Amino acid sequence: MKKLIFIRHARAEGQESGISDFERSLTLKGKMTSHKMARRFREKENDPGLFISSPAFRALETALIFAGEAEIRPEDIKIDSNLYFKTDLKHFLEFLKTIPEETDSITLFGHNPSFTEIADRLSRNGCEFLTKTSIVCISFPVKSWAEVKAASGRQEYFLKPAKIV
Repeated sequence: MKKLIFIRHARAEGQESGISDFERSLTLKGKMTSHKMARRFREKENDPGLFISSPAFRALETALIFAGEAEIRPEDIKIDSNLYFKTDLKHFLEFLKTIPEETDSITLFGHNPSFTEIADRLSRNGCEFLTKTSIVCISFPVKSWAEVKAASGRQEYFLKPAKIV
């Protein structure tokens, strides 16, 4: 079985701050919400597997907070530009083929609209909109990442910050 966990980054500075989209940082509220969601995630998830983050600063900050709560070393977070630049289902499925087969779980940190769209298309029953810091876990009854296909996954859980904050 293979498992994908999508975590949308937390609330970030607005683009009116004069900082590029790529460099925007989390707000104080975003950091606080990330810590709360990371603790909830740790309670829910036994095997978060490999952490992979978009290189955008707000996604990486979110990943670092979750890694700290999960006792994962920051240097063990993989950064992949595919989660920022090539974020449609076709490219995502190609990206999955690069994951080592011995890895059964991947926790991804990234952005909308792509995370909601990809999760929705991968899950047999669809997926609701991922608000900031939402988490959705989808499992696939396959042995290889190359076997993951649209509408073949089962949603295991969906966590929203509004329900725990």
